[in-house]
Amino acid sequence: MRRSTFLAAATATALSASLFTGIAPAQADGSTGGPVLSDADGWDEPGLVFVTAHSDSPLTRITAHFYPLDAPDGAAEAGSTEDFTQYTGEDARSGVWRAPVRLAALGDYRVTVDLQDASGATVTGALSPHPLRYRTVVTISDLTTTPSVPDYLHQEVSVSGTVVARDPRDPGTPAPAEGTPVGVYTVRGRTTATATAGADGRFTTAFVPTMPFDTLSAVPKASDSHPGAIGVPTYPQDLHTVQAPVRFSASTHALNLKQGATGTVTGRAEIQTTSGWQPLPNTAITLMDSTVLAGRTTTDSRGDYTLRVSSNSPAPSADLFAGTDGMPFQQIATEPFSLHVAYTTHTDMSAFLNDDSSLQVSGYVYYEDPRAKWPAKPTVTLQYSKDGKTGWKNAATVPLPIRYNKPLFQETFARTLTAPDTDAYWRARFNGNPDLGTSTTKPVHLYRYATRVTGFHASPDPVRKGQPISFGGTLQYKKGSTWKPLYGGSPTLYFKPRGSSTYHYVCELDSDKHGHLVGMVSAERDGTYALAVSRETGDHYLRSARVTDYVDVR
Repeated sequence: MRRSTFLAAATATALSASLFTGIAPAQADGSTGGPVLSDADGWDEPGLVFVTAHSDSPLTRITAHFYPLDAPDGAAEAGSTEDFTQYTGEDARSGVWRAPVRLAALGDYRVTVDLQDASGATVTGALSPHPLRYRTVVTISDLTTTPSVPDYLHQEVSVSGTVVARDPRDPGTPAPAEGTPVGVYTVRGRTTATATAGADGRFTTAFVPTMPFDTLSAVPKASDSHPGAIGVPTYPQDLHTVQAPVRFSASTHALNLKQGATGTVTGRAEIQTTSGWQPLPNTAITLMDSTVLAGRTTTDSRGDYTLRVSSNSPAPSADLFAGTDGMPFQQIATEPFSLHVAYTTHTDMSAFLNDDSSLQVSGYVYYEDPRAKWPAKPTVTLQYSKDGKTGWKNAATVPLPIRYNKPLFQETFARTLTAPDTDAYWRARFNGNPDLGTSTTKPVHLYRYATRVTGFHASPDPVRKGQPISFGGTLQYKKGSTWKPLYGGSPTLYFKPRGSSTYHYVCELDSDKHGHLVGMVSAERDGTYALAVSRETGDHYLRSARVTDYVDVR
């Protein structure tokens, strides 16, 4: 008969470490297919233990032993069980077996398992990677929501259920969990409601959904009446609402404004209910195109609204909306709308400062009113300033080629240049004429700091092949006139073998809060290591010069 004994860890510290870091499955010595324990725990089922194991031959005997989690090595077991029946699996060679557990005290227990298969192979004292949580299990039954499908006239949802506690020492006798707090949660809307179970275990609470489609669950929380108990959440159940149709009127669907003027749109919003159409109060009325919000107001208690529209609106062709996405009890209604403003131009710019201090700028200019005319040779001036408010300087004048010469058609520009300042605010200014207004983008702050590596060296040198090489040095960045440690930088390590003229990528190193380099590699052959901030420098650092050190590998 083959036999192998797996001893418990020598100390409580080692046992605790094995429980939390995991252990390899236990297997009989000298065998390739003997019994192997994967796990043994309670699956939060009171009074039961589940053993997961496999073997090449059918398992014929399973015995589980239980020890208090903080018990010292050699302490007497608190109990054991061998009354296992197979719970899952196609045959007795692999699966899950379960058995009842009867222990005197609640708590967490270390589990060891003895296994034997039909070939005679045995494993003794195999330690489970998880403890048995031998605790009271608190569950919720009969979870009910009323109404099951809330609507505009019946928005509040009442949630009720029964909280039951099952002691693993007597799992067949569940008892009402009086005084247990219960939390009710929805996933998408992040709704939270609370209640406390009464003497019969019943609880009731209420909330108003904030999303049209959601899932709801209830969770028993910790209580003094069942200290240390395991609270089992209910299975999530779907919750959806009725979104009623909405309609609204608008005093105008088109505004023609001069530059600097303001117009208004008025109307009333209504919602359809089982009682007919009725005023819709406290609902957002918005003016927007697919991306830009141009105006917003809210209906009053009678469903009436007044929306003010400025000639500076960024959405001349848009829609009016009653309601917003995701409202649980009402649909969104739309009405067409257009805004025509004379002689207004719009300029937009995207700018990025590369890690080689080159500045990439692109953007567009367009106008709205068909009476406007482009200048003979339109241009855009790129400007920069230290504070983004004053002292603007011209960096470059960029031609604006006219391709369409039509209203609402964007005419684009682009330029790449060497930035005269790597820490400044940038804007683009369209240079108009008397018939077409000048417009300027909002300033954008672009900055990158110079970087360097000081004191770079590899050690030890010389080094034996296969031994680790660590790297010393400090990664810094320059802010103003001061070099400061660069924490969490990712300088790139390269290697050039002796006799070669080409550096090859090795890895990324790291740096601590003092800028000291962190990382190591294995010595393979003679050659030169080089380090530089040259890859993935982020948005705010420039590339650094490359530093090198030769290493002799023996």
